[in-house]
This record gives sequence, C-alpha cells and structure tokens, in this order.
Amino acid sequence: MEITVNGVAQPIAAAEPDLLSVLKSNKIEDPQMVAVQLNGQFVESSQYAETILSEGDVVEFLYFMGGGSR
Repeated sequence: MEITVNGVAQPIAAAEPDLLSVLKSNKIEDPQMVAVQLNGQFVESSQYAETILSEGDVVEFLYFMGGGSR
C-alpha cells in the first residue's frame, strides 16, 4: 500500500497501518507535539492509534512554531 506523507509517496508494508505507527516510522519522537491532518481533516492525538490508514491517504504533519515580537 502507498500513502503520501508531507507530499512524499511512502510505501507501507503493514496490512492495517495506524496513524501512530506512521508517526513513529517517520521518527516523530513526541506525537503529542505535532498536529496531524489526514486527507485534510485534523485527527485528535488520542485517536492516532485507532486511526487506520487506507491506500492513497494523504497525511500531513504540522508543527507548532513559537515566536515573539521585536
């Protein structure tokens, strides 16, 4: 099966891959510190392990960037 992660096609070997395993395989150390979109919809971090991916799904990892003012 193949999904797209952050714009890059990625083969997945698992029969029923979940979102948490994709986070780990992409070396996301702390999944609680990243927002995840699946096919344009945000997924709650509490649902990562229960969210099963399908052929052609599009996953985007979005990181929070802190900033300040000058």
